[in-house]
Amino acid sequence: MSMILSASVVRVRDGLPLSASTDYEQSAGMQECRKYFKMLSKKLSQLPDRCTLKTGQYSINFISSLGVSYMMLCTENYPSVLAFCFLDELQKEFITTYNMMKTNTAIRPYCFIEFDNFIQRTKQRYNNTRSLSTKMNLADMQTEIKLRPPYQISVAELGSPNGFAHVSGGEYKGTGKISAAPHQRLEPVTLSGIVSFVLSLLCGALNLIRGFHAIESLLQNEGEDFSYVIAFFLGTAACLYQCYLFVYYTGWRNTKSFLTFGLICLCNMYLYELRNLWQLFFHVTVGAFCTLQIRLRQPQGKSPDYNV
Repeated sequence: MSMILSASVVRVRDGLPLSASTDYEQSAGMQECRKYFKMLSKKLSQLPDRCTLKTGQYSINFISSLGVSYMMLCTENYPSVLAFCFLDELQKEFITTYNMMKTNTAIRPYCFIEFDNFIQRTKQRYNNTRSLSTKMNLADMQTEIKLRPPYQISVAELGSPNGFAHVSGGEYKGTGKISAAPHQRLEPVTLSGIVSFVLSLLCGALNLIRGFHAIESLLQNEGEDFSYVIAFFLGTAACLYQCYLFVYYTGWRNTKSFLTFGLICLCNMYLYELRNLWQLFFHVTVGAFCTLQIRLRQPQGKSPDYNV
């Protein structure tokens, strides 16, 4: 008998489960599929927005939109068009019911567990195809699936249940290539982070302007010291590199930020004769503030009670 067995709503960036249907079946196959659910949740940010995973007599389908993924488990013979219509209906209701800000800031798993009521009602309708009232939408979904079929995930692509997954560098249908080593996502930007970013850009611009003025002065007066020009441009480069470290994740990111701050301090020490104390204080303070924000904005990870 073809039917939908369970469904869940998961946040894409860290795999945090937001809601899920209550499962009563405890067969070995269902237990195995729950492992695949968890493995897929960890890799949602690396996968296309519409995928299917076939595991023996079961199939897992999911769609992702606006940072949230809607996943469902069904028997292998359940129609693919109905499966994605079901997921599409969950998506529309969830977006209508919940503010995306609450979704993005959720900490505890299953904090929208009351959405299970809608999942159960919808699952019952889709498991009774004769009385299904959404047949008018099936043609549109069937056309969309033909034009952009879901990516077929293989079990080998997920890797081991321990989390040491093999990531394929192949091409996903309709989605382009996915890198073998995707960039780690950072936590959302805070107001203080934005302020530090803007101030660091300002310091870089001030150093750049003073550097060009130093070049003009050097051309007019042969006795001028060229090392001041180098110090200004090094200060510009250091400020811009701090902005880069704040926005993107790289290896040894914290160490690089401290070294960059050290370069900013050295440049300002060398430019002591050309700047007053307030200017020196401003540049060094902004450098320290930006270094702190880089340290505080860490890569995203799962909440400590993710598996609670």
